[in-house]
Amino acid sequence: MSVLSLAACGGDEAPAAAAAPSAQAGGTDLAAAGCPATVVIQTDWNPEAEHGGIYQLLGPDPTIDAGSKSVSGNLVDSEGASTGVQVEIRSGGPAIGFQAVTAQMYTDDAITLGYVDTDEAIQLSDTQPTVGVLAQLDKSPQMIMWDPATHPDVKTIADLGKTDTIVRYFEGSAYMDYLVGSGVLKESQLDGGYDGTPAAFVASGGADAQQGYASAEPFIYENEVDAWGKPVEYQLIHDAGFQVYASSLSVRGDKVEELSGCLKALIPVMQQADLDYVADPAAANALIVELVTEYDTGWQYSEAVADYSAQTMAELEIVGNGTDGTHGSFDTDRLQTLIEQTTPIFTEQGTAPKAGLTPEDIATNEFLDTSIALN
Repeated sequence: MSVLSLAACGGDEAPAAAAAPSAQAGGTDLAAAGCPATVVIQTDWNPEAEHGGIYQLLGPDPTIDAGSKSVSGNLVDSEGASTGVQVEIRSGGPAIGFQAVTAQMYTDDAITLGYVDTDEAIQLSDTQPTVGVLAQLDKSPQMIMWDPATHPDVKTIADLGKTDTIVRYFEGSAYMDYLVGSGVLKESQLDGGYDGTPAAFVASGGADAQQGYASAEPFIYENEVDAWGKPVEYQLIHDAGFQVYASSLSVRGDKVEELSGCLKALIPVMQQADLDYVADPAAANALIVELVTEYDTGWQYSEAVADYSAQTMAELEIVGNGTDGTHGSFDTDRLQTLIEQTTPIFTEQGTAPKAGLTPEDIATNEFLDTSIALN
């Protein structure tokens, strides 16, 4: 399979003020590379282990701002040395009124990088283009789960489609339009009323299936939902044919050029942080759980869930290498397939992608260090 090698063209905005080169920086001087004094990362949800790699970037004693739901501190490299700039990690979801990260990036010019799913990048490519620069997750953890005791013959999502089992999900999810359009599931099975809680799944007594994340719900439902308290089985949406890059670190399309020097130095630091998190997630997970408590948005997230998530993402290769063997790379063929799968869906929804959209418009491998890979 081919992989991307081209960057999207940048705009002509005046570049943001860069940090002054720092004599205190370690082996990687991001200030000298032209990075802003504070690299601002906008996440797509409350703090969670799926974001572990970016929390790995924070040096000791970060500053927690419970009001703005953000944490900041020295941006450090794999050896713990300062890179000469700060990093600020902002919570998403309720912290930004459940607004899409792309919209937030186009509202707040201070954001350097944001988490953008590649189907979102396709959908908004004509009005708010973004370019993915690091695929921290090679597979989306999104899945559909079911009760194996109630459905002993179901092993895949396609098996669910051969039954009349209700499948509960968030209305408007592109993957569900794909699953129905490709004949994997039937329209008559769908219930778009999922509210993020286990109540309906539990109330069905195992009769219904439901969306979730492989890196969270299987553990939560078995160990933390007292009314359920038993295993579920699931299949990743990725393995059912909808292979989005979830939460890929992205920049605005009109900022790629002005940030190119910074990204060339920053992205390898972030690649290595992902690897360091996989190798030893304990410190980042402890911070994630602390942040959830401090932010107090109603989101519940235990250290046990964080530990399960880190382990599961490694085991399922949700965090992994691209087809070229490099961690964080995007595959051209996979992106082209996703463009072909989603363009009719988004066009029908009234949010048609940019005419003639190509993989190079929505992602680039230009800034990756190709030698950095998970073993």
